[in-house]
Amino acid sequence: MRKLWEDHITWTRVFIISAVGDLPDKATATERLLQNQVDIGNAIKPYYGEAAGTKLTTLLKEHITTAAEVVAAAKANDQGKLADANKRWIANADQIADFLSSANSKNWPQAEMRSMMHEHLNLTTQEAVARLHGDWAADVKAYDAVHQQILTMADGLTMGIVNQFPEKFK
Repeated sequence: MRKLWEDHITWTRVFIISAVGDLPDKATATERLLQNQVDIGNAIKPYYGEAAGTKLTTLLKEHITTAAEVVAAAKANDQGKLADANKRWIANADQIADFLSSANSKNWPQAEMRSMMHEHLNLTTQEAVARLHGDWAADVKAYDAVHQQILTMADGLTMGIVNQFPEKFK
């Protein structure tokens, strides 16, 4: 889980840098970032089944494509599009949280999952805003915070799976 979620934030960062800087690697970074969502979905299939893994992949791909809309609208300073994309990004975060909670409510309570996802969005937003404003120190600080949060999240997800399926980890 740690590797998968670190890839998530790493490739998100590469995308943000590429999108903000109009770099030629943006499409390649996007493709790699979207593959990471497939990888995360595949990681839960042994525990929750094929359909659940596919559903999580779909939700996570929406998370990424909507985040890209947020970055594009912020870069263009289009407040209407930014507000719409942010609203959909938060709704998607809630869908991801609710999906995870429904799979393992004892270990992943809905309120905790929503809080975790909202924190992820807030920290990623801080990272993107710092990059857009050319505040490199804040950009690095935000990425460090995103990294710490994602490790905590990955560990919580791992422990939830281990606690729900202890027989698979003997």
